[in-house]
Amino acid sequence: MSPVDFNRFSVPIVTGTPRPIVGNQEQQQNTVSGANSFQEIFQRELDTNKEVTFSKHAAQRVAQRQVDLSEDSIERLNQGVQLAKEKGLNETLILVDKTAFIVNVKNNMVVTTVNSGESVGNVFTNIDGTVII
Repeated sequence: MSPVDFNRFSVPIVTGTPRPIVGNQEQQQNTVSGANSFQEIFQRELDTNKEVTFSKHAAQRVAQRQVDLSEDSIERLNQGVQLAKEKGLNETLILVDKTAFIVNVKNNMVVTTVNSGESVGNVFTNIDGTVII
């Protein structure tokens, strides 16, 4: 049995209850090749969603440990996350000045934070890389 070339069909093959085809042939072709537009939208969303967020635990640690989160440090933290993404890291220790942030790079989320006074003698586990900014 030879493989079927699905590109030769002018309408998508749909199983189930048939629905009437509305629109012209060009609209149907755009629907079939909609993966490109989805990819563009998805990439645009990824590009605009570059800001890190803080988990509930991390927000509590920031308040508890009186971590300075100036605009400059947040910007540098975002740069560190981008570097980690480029290297393919997942759970990363990002050092910004004297503050350590454990970041889930995939979700752009700070999991916890440690300031300089508490980082002495600490062991950071379950990380796959470190970025120093």
